Amino acid sequence: MPLVFSVWMVLLNNFVVEKAAFTGTEIGILQSLREIPGFLAFTVVYVLLFIREQRLAIAALALTSLGVALTGYFPYAAGLYFTTVLMSVGFHYFETVNQSLTLQWIKKEQTAHFMGKMLSAKSAASLLAFSAVWLLMEQFTWSYQATYLLFGSLALIFCLFIALSFKEFTPPAEQNKKLILRKRYWLFYALTFFSGARRQIFVVFAGFLMVEKFNYSVAEISSLFLINYVFNWLFAAKIGKLIGKLGERKILKFEYLGLIAVFIAYGLVDNATVAAILYVVDHLFFALAIAIKTYFQKIASPEDIASTAGVSFSINHIAAVVIPALLGMLWVINSSWVFYIGAGFAACSLCLSLLIPDAPQSGVELRYQEKRLAAR
Repeated sequence: MPLVFSVWMVLLNNFVVEKAAFTGTEIGILQSLREIPGFLAFTVVYVLLFIREQRLAIAALALTSLGVALTGYFPYAAGLYFTTVLMSVGFHYFETVNQSLTLQWIKKEQTAHFMGKMLSAKSAASLLAFSAVWLLMEQFTWSYQATYLLFGSLALIFCLFIALSFKEFTPPAEQNKKLILRKRYWLFYALTFFSGARRQIFVVFAGFLMVEKFNYSVAEISSLFLINYVFNWLFAAKIGKLIGKLGERKILKFEYLGLIAVFIAYGLVDNATVAAILYVVDHLFFALAIAIKTYFQKIASPEDIASTAGVSFSINHIAAVVIPALLGMLWVINSSWVFYIGAGFAACSLCLSLLIPDAPQSGVELRYQEKRLAAR
C-alpha cells in the first residue's frame, strides 16, 4: 500500500498545478472527494458478510493500484476526481481492515511496538517509491503518466502474488457483523474525530503551501518526504516501544502540544527553509498517533474490533469530507487562517488526552474511573 500510495501522494500537488491548473478551491474539492470513501468505511462491516477480512484487504489494495495506474491519463478536474475516488475506495477499505486485523491478531502488550515496526516497514516502501520517482522524473525525465502507470501496474502484480502465496489465517474471535456504537468508547471516538480533522490540514494544505507559496519542485517535495520516512524507518519501532512504556496519555499530550506550536508557526512562516523544517517536524508527530489505537485495543471487547475499526474510520473522516473544501475557499482569502484552525483542533485533542487513564482497560476508559478505583 505505501509503495503505490506514496507515488500518488508525492506527485499530486505538482501534477494538479502543472497539468490541470488547480487552485486551492479545486485541490480542496479533490481532497474532500478523496475522503468520502473514508467517511463510508463503516460499510466494510456489511461487505464482511460476503468476504473474509484477509481477502477483502487484498481486493482493496488491487483497487487502489488500479486508481493510481489510471491517474496520469486524466489531467483535468473531472478525470482526477474520478481516479481519486476509485483509488480512495480501495485505500480506505484496506486501511480499515488492516487496523482491524492488527488489533485482533497482536497481543495488547506487543501492539504499540508491532505497529511501530509496521510503520518502519511502510516507511521503507515509501523511501523506495520516492527515490524511484526522483530517479525516473529528474534523471530520466519520465512523464507523470508513465510514472503513475508503472507503480500502479507493479502494485497490481504484487496483489496477485499476495493472493496466491498466503494462506487464510483464522481470526482469534468471531467479529460482530453489524454497526456498533458504544457509549464507553466515546473518548476514542472524539480523539479519532479531531485526529482526522487535524490530519487533513497537514495532508492537504501543508504540501500545497510548499508548491504554491514557495515553488517547491517535484524533486524538492520528494526530498522532504525522504527525510520524513528515513526518520520513521529508523525510529518508528522505538517510538512504539516508548508508547508501551510511558502510556498513551503522556505520549498524546506531548504530540498535541507540539502540533499546536507547529500549526501556529505554519501560519506565520515566510521563509522556504523554515517551512520545510516545519513540514518535517509536523510529520514526525504522526508516529505518536499509534497511541490512539492502542488505547482502544486496551478498552475494547475483542468481538467489537472489526466493526469499530470501520466506525472509527468513518468518524475520522466526518471532518475530512468537509474541511478540505471549506478551508480551500478560506485559503484563497488568507492561507494562515487554515493553519490557525489546525492549532485549534490540536488544542481540543490536548484537552481530551487529559481524560485518558494511566492504565486503560475495559471498565476503566477514563481517568476519573481510575482514580475512583484507586481510592477504594
